[in-house]
Amino acid sequence: MIDNYRKLIKKYNESGPRYTSYPPATFFNENYGNKNYIESIELSNTENPKNISVYIHVPFCPQICHFCGCTTETGFSRPFLERYVDAVNKEIDFVADRLDHSRNLTQVHWGGGTPNAISYKYIEMITLKLKERFNFSENYEMAIECNPAHLNFRHIDLLKEFGFNRISVGIQDFRKDVLDAINRKTSKRPLEDLIKKIKDSGFTGTNIDLVYGLPLQTVDSFKSTIDKAINLGTDRIVTFSYAHVPSVLPRQKILEEIGFPSSESKAKMYENSYDQLTKAGYISIGMDHYSKPDDEFSIALNEKKLHRNFQGYCTRETTGQVYGFGASAISQLDSAYSQNFKNTMEYIRSIEKNNLSVYRGYSLSYNEKVIRHVINSVMCNYYVDFNEVAKYFNCPLYEIINILEYDSSNFQDFIDDNLMKIDGEKITIHKSGRLFTRNISMRFDPLIKQKVGTYSKTI
Repeated sequence: MIDNYRKLIKKYNESGPRYTSYPPATFFNENYGNKNYIESIELSNTENPKNISVYIHVPFCPQICHFCGCTTETGFSRPFLERYVDAVNKEIDFVADRLDHSRNLTQVHWGGGTPNAISYKYIEMITLKLKERFNFSENYEMAIECNPAHLNFRHIDLLKEFGFNRISVGIQDFRKDVLDAINRKTSKRPLEDLIKKIKDSGFTGTNIDLVYGLPLQTVDSFKSTIDKAINLGTDRIVTFSYAHVPSVLPRQKILEEIGFPSSESKAKMYENSYDQLTKAGYISIGMDHYSKPDDEFSIALNEKKLHRNFQGYCTRETTGQVYGFGASAISQLDSAYSQNFKNTMEYIRSIEKNNLSVYRGYSLSYNEKVIRHVINSVMCNYYVDFNEVAKYFNCPLYEIINILEYDSSNFQDFIDDNLMKIDGEKITIHKSGRLFTRNISMRFDPLIKQKVGTYSKTI
């Protein structure tokens, strides 16, 4: 069994997109600019889903973790932060002016960088602007990513006061030597106390993020990490696979000097995590998320309504279309993607001059929307039914088959390896195939042949 699993890993461990979007971000181009984004915003008022989702990017970190693939920078001053916040609020105003005011905002996600490392008055200023310009739904979710090294009880109280109801704690690993290796500080307070404080403060949701495949991690040590995570009792646990792409992120080369776990060890970490978390009562959500049975992720999975974007897994009901604000922020609309300038100063200057800061994007064709829908179903719900896809797009089944250039023989190797099955027009991914969903998704992707950009290994 183990030997066979190793053979599968060796066979399918190739470079490929993570499919947080389709087409992947490597296909975004600079021909798409501010004017295109304005048109996309106005068009989004007529498209589904109607709900509005907002992403706020805070690109600042006290220090940069070597493994991190996010847009971050250090050395920020108070005047610079104030200028940045002013730019974000100006961008919010510009976009909000062009949105249908009958639409409700159902989700706000703060990412970074380290959002909780800046002064909380700036978090409050942006939050007040959002509340001023958008109609928050009664059951909205406002989540923020927090580094526990910069989190204390007073901060938790402030976030609750501002209207946040979910905190995502980026633990990555419980071992200090692993954190030291990736240049990440440990929490000043015991993590058990922080999680308890979050729960006691009335937050409706808490999740912790872990990363496997980092230097100094072993199969046994990460097994212990998962056990500790389970004991914290959060409603969600996320186990990200470390993506090593030093050609894109040169700082990752530092980690090569220490060394990484083998692909087989990484796969075993994934397998053990799955077994430990599911035995503890968590439901497996997509490739890397786990949630308790009564969590909305688990409910969405059961109803086959799970969705995936640059912020991770989400539900179609609460996510809606995503409008991104801040440096490097990506907007994910039904018909287009738009990304702001990554350099913070360039972002600020563009906002101050043009109200927007788009440096690249992508307009989707009808065919690409179909392919995106299919890949999302595979990645999120472990299945795809072409009849359901045809119904969703209100078109004949043969049209879907033609767009996908679908040929069941292209999946025969996955079937022979007992990773999936095909029953008529329905494809189902087995439990044994979940580690290989990126590989399976690639077979639906005609753009993969173009080899645009650099991708991480699938395992």
